[in-house]
Amino acid sequence: MLLKLLAVGDVVGEGGQDILSRRLSGLREETGAHFAVVNGENASGVGITPAQARRILDAGADVITLGNHTWNRIQIGDYLDKEPRILRPANYAGRVPGRGLGIYSCQGLRIAVLNLMGRLELNSNLDSPFKSADWLLNRGKYDLAVVDFHAEATSEKGAMAWYLDGRTAAVWGTHTHVPTSDCQILPKGTGFVTDLGMTGPKRSVLGIKPDHSINLFLGGLPRRYEEAEGSCKLNACLFTIDTEKKKCVAVNRTDIEE
Repeated sequence: MLLKLLAVGDVVGEGGQDILSRRLSGLREETGAHFAVVNGENASGVGITPAQARRILDAGADVITLGNHTWNRIQIGDYLDKEPRILRPANYAGRVPGRGLGIYSCQGLRIAVLNLMGRLELNSNLDSPFKSADWLLNRGKYDLAVVDFHAEATSEKGAMAWYLDGRTAAVWGTHTHVPTSDCQILPKGTGFVTDLGMTGPKRSVLGIKPDHSINLFLGGLPRRYEEAEGSCKLNACLFTIDTEKKKCVAVNRTDIEE
């Protein structure tokens, strides 16, 4: 049997939430996706609130993953403990709310979704994502596993995919908001793409107003980033997985632009 899993890039602001609400259901139908994982850590621009998480789930996400902005909206803390369909990076050091591994039923299968975060140039105060992956993959009973690796460096993302080759059906990168064209299947059957991209305003710098980013790079005073206006895009990849062999057989970009 083939399982089709849709992975959607970081949802940015109101524009990202809007296009997701309007287009995710149709994209799932068009691609035949059985399961959808959406990174929602930028739903507030930085961070996500419980109301925004519920909106993403209502749009058709089966699971929400997060990243380095998990705690920018601190009210998400209690929600992370209550709602099993939202994950935060498993390798946060110390005692924090929520979980980084969820096991979900789909098509008679148990799908383990792991949320991990890189340390290189992002957050050194984390446990090793590689050791955390080893530990998580030895927990619980599941039929196949997939990973959202939220990381800055393309090298760290690639290293993680090769490290997990043959142990997970898919690994995809999030965080950098720029879609990559390196969809591939590694030698032992793990599907991989370096970065999904983002779901949010097209005419922007990573979803924010360009002049805000320009100001920073010209040495101006820091200011609160504001979401860019205008038409949006939805960046995503479809992973087709042979559930008997537990291997990925195809990885395809399924981007939408308006």
